[in-house]
Amino acid sequence: MPAPSEKQKMLAGEPYRASDPEIVADQRAAAEWMQRFNATVGEAERAALLRMGLGSVGAGSTIRPPFHCDYGTNIHLGAGVFLNFNCVILDVVEVRIGDGTQIGPGVQILAADHPRDPAERAAGLEWGRPINIGSNVWIGGGAILLPGITIGDDALIGAGSVVTRDVPAGATAVGNPARILER
Repeated sequence: MPAPSEKQKMLAGEPYRASDPEIVADQRAAAEWMQRFNATVGEAERAALLRMGLGSVGAGSTIRPPFHCDYGTNIHLGAGVFLNFNCVILDVVEVRIGDGTQIGPGVQILAADHPRDPAERAAGLEWGRPINIGSNVWIGGGAILLPGITIGDDALIGAGSVVTRDVPAGATAVGNPARILER
């Protein structure tokens, strides 16, 4: 059995080298897609481009440009999802966003991760940990979600929060690092 490709390792969340030619070609294709998407004015054309560039897009989902991602194909939006201006999704592995979730401007969803050891970083290794955002979640502007986070249905993430741990369904998390508010 042949060894897995760097892309296969990436998608599995294993350490991989982003400089691999197949991965670089995918990043280039995503950059060309983003350039078209971000320059498009018409809502219908933008919706069609979303369906072309993302892994899956539920009915009525909207992303306002500018929008930035690594690949797009690992992003899955439920129905009625809204991402405001200037969101960034580093989708080296799956990023799933549930139905009716609203995401404020400048939010960063970062599934990409890097070694803590400087020698491993210098060797060019990285990996990803999936991010799952439930349905009917509100994420305030400027929030940052770190790799491997799960946010439960109906949760609220305060503007500017840095989410370093999972947030349970129905909870409100605010601050840096984000902490759950008592109900």
